[in-house]
Amino acid sequence: MRDHVGVGVSFDADFREIIILGRKIQLYFVNGLCDTEIIVELLKALVNINDHEQETNDVVKIVRNRIVHQQFEEIEDIQEAITRMLSGLAIIFIDGYDQIMVVDVRSYPGRSPEEPDTERVVRGSRDGYTENIIENTALTRRRIRDPRLRNEIIQVGDRSKTDVCISYIKDIADPELIQIIKKELKAIKTDGLSMADKALEEYIVKQGFNPFPIVRYTERPDVASVHLFEGHVIIMVDTSPSMIITPTTLFHHVQHAEEYRQTPASGTFVRWIRFLGIITSIFILPFWYLLSIEQGLLPEALEFIGPNENTGNVPLFLQIILADVGVELLRMAAIHTPTPLSTAMGLIAAVLIGDIAIEAGLFTGEVILYVSVAAVGSYATPSYELSIANKLARIMIVLATFAFSLPGFVATSTFYILALASVKSFNTPYLWPFIPFNFRALRQILIRYSVPAKETRPSITQVKQKVD
Repeated sequence: MRDHVGVGVSFDADFREIIILGRKIQLYFVNGLCDTEIIVELLKALVNINDHEQETNDVVKIVRNRIVHQQFEEIEDIQEAITRMLSGLAIIFIDGYDQIMVVDVRSYPGRSPEEPDTERVVRGSRDGYTENIIENTALTRRRIRDPRLRNEIIQVGDRSKTDVCISYIKDIADPELIQIIKKELKAIKTDGLSMADKALEEYIVKQGFNPFPIVRYTERPDVASVHLFEGHVIIMVDTSPSMIITPTTLFHHVQHAEEYRQTPASGTFVRWIRFLGIITSIFILPFWYLLSIEQGLLPEALEFIGPNENTGNVPLFLQIILADVGVELLRMAAIHTPTPLSTAMGLIAAVLIGDIAIEAGLFTGEVILYVSVAAVGSYATPSYELSIANKLARIMIVLATFAFSLPGFVATSTFYILALASVKSFNTPYLWPFIPFNFRALRQILIRYSVPAKETRPSITQVKQKVD
């Protein structure tokens, strides 16, 4: 333990040695990952053995009976015991005994569950996942009190030994999907998962340069529970509050919990507005640019669209690119700006970059308008990853429109649809139920039905029970 773990060198790798009925007993633990009160109570119980026991022939049995804890086991492999210790458990060695006692005394530092910033709702629960995998499984178990809910732990990383939990409901989830995920996790060869969930995703999905998100992230326990009931598999990574949902389609990324916190009619309205915002974020800017350079495509009633003769001192195409990139820079600045300074940064963006840039002839008013509309549509996209992918698609369509006018716009827009149709998430078509077409499932995506009216599960999850 001294040579391999660094006990006596690393200040947080601590141990106590006590004599119980004439035999040495050593208790090892990591200070900071353990509950100090439990460690103290454990030591008290062991020391009290000397005052109340005289039998010295069966010290192991006496010690085992005095360790009053709900999670206790004995193992033989010292490497496994060291991994348990570095995970926050306490391990006990008894001189002359070839088993190692393991007691779960973990108390990870972290924050309390709170509503995630990116998935806020007007009404609904305010709890959210944290960086503690034990708390996260408890938040899910609180909503699914089904004995068939399984939470399987796998350790990934030769050095980090990161805990990864696979959650699914046994008689609903597809066993083949579960085996594929387990196989991919066990095949990971790396020192550690420094970026937690995102690093794990890149190992199991092998996405390459495809910008569209293959898996969905959520920090809401209610959202994760709904997907478990539908037959999805949830992957939790210790130290990350984001749960990975598999398999997913494009339409999973455009749904939000707020739709299910309103009446079906209101939820449908909110959903359609969100769909409109997402489509707008992709196509309105290149479409407006196309109409601006091809005035002949405009009917007489819409001739006001497009800049007037005064287009500024910068070419229109370059204005669009600069404004679009500028909005992205402002978003990045907002993330990294301390909260007390965010208001000042907003004023700078609105006054200096907006009004003064127009007056100076750097941008035209319509460019700022349509770039802002596209940005609002991006922010209305529930999935942050999908909004970034759509922004890349928008820039590509603008570039093609600049280079080839109408044929470029039509070709890249078609290519965008074909690219989505070619993507698969764990053998699941990305555009299902649109491609392949499933009217019943598509109807439930377009219209937010009441919960009692939705009695089926999506067929893409290959569930064993009634499906769409």
